[in-house]
Amino acid sequence: MDQLQSIRVFARVVEAGTFTKAAESLDLPKGTVTKLVQHLESRLKVKLLNRTTRRVTVTPDGAAYYERTSRLLNDLDDVEASMTNAQAKPSGRLRVDVGTSVAQLILIPALADFYRRYPDIQLDMGVTDRPVDLITDNVDCVIRGGELLEQSLVARRIANLPLVTVASPAYLKAHGRPTHPEQLQTDHTVINYFSTRTGRMYPNEFHKDGQKLEISGRYRLSVNESNAMTAALLAGLGIGQTGGFVAMPLIERGELVQVLEEWACETIPVYVVYPPNRHLSAKVRAFVEWAAELFAKHPHLGR
Repeated sequence: MDQLQSIRVFARVVEAGTFTKAAESLDLPKGTVTKLVQHLESRLKVKLLNRTTRRVTVTPDGAAYYERTSRLLNDLDDVEASMTNAQAKPSGRLRVDVGTSVAQLILIPALADFYRRYPDIQLDMGVTDRPVDLITDNVDCVIRGGELLEQSLVARRIANLPLVTVASPAYLKAHGRPTHPEQLQTDHTVINYFSTRTGRMYPNEFHKDGQKLEISGRYRLSVNESNAMTAALLAGLGIGQTGGFVAMPLIERGELVQVLEEWACETIPVYVVYPPNRHLSAKVRAFVEWAAELFAKHPHLGR
């Protein structure tokens, strides 16, 4: 059997955590993946993986072998890329994952430009506000807002996302316009965000003259997805905070009204994130550079 293929398959099993997920990501039969790993263990005369019915764990020998061979695989990919025209003409299938509003309002409308530049790249775009595991889910890169929790990933900050506080004209006509954030605690209904992963409710932040307020307010609805927040605001269900790039076109059309303008809202950093073992991929690099350029030119995103 091909030793290099066996090493690549072993690395993918380690990254994916199961033989099944590794086989799916490699588009190989699970039996083939199992045989290749068994062949590698037989050749090395050492056990690399512990198998259970639900998950695969790496033995100490397997961890050491993965650490050294993953560096070699990255070097090999780099050499191959430098010996071809891959840098000038990236190609192949690229899996990215982005938030719903970012996909709808920023990325997808600009994809015609991306394909003009890189006609040989096939994009599989996952669109969700839920966090994904780049390694387990075999995703090449993600664009996400907020502070980074996984320090082992490579991240490039490409924008700052200012939030604005808004409501529909119908809501303000019925309930009045707030003049201070603390009125959201007593006199208004607030639409909140909550974390899918933890269930934690995110408070609305307000800043003015060195003062910081965190207001959760009275709420009847909380959502975990940005398009749902927009729909709830447009339906007049309350006051909420959303990205400026989402709200400003709606404000300009009169569909939403900005309130509490004298109070600055939180600014969220936006990153493009990818696993460290994929940083040499020409197609990933092409997408990252294009996305960074796109976000830099957007009128409602700061750098």
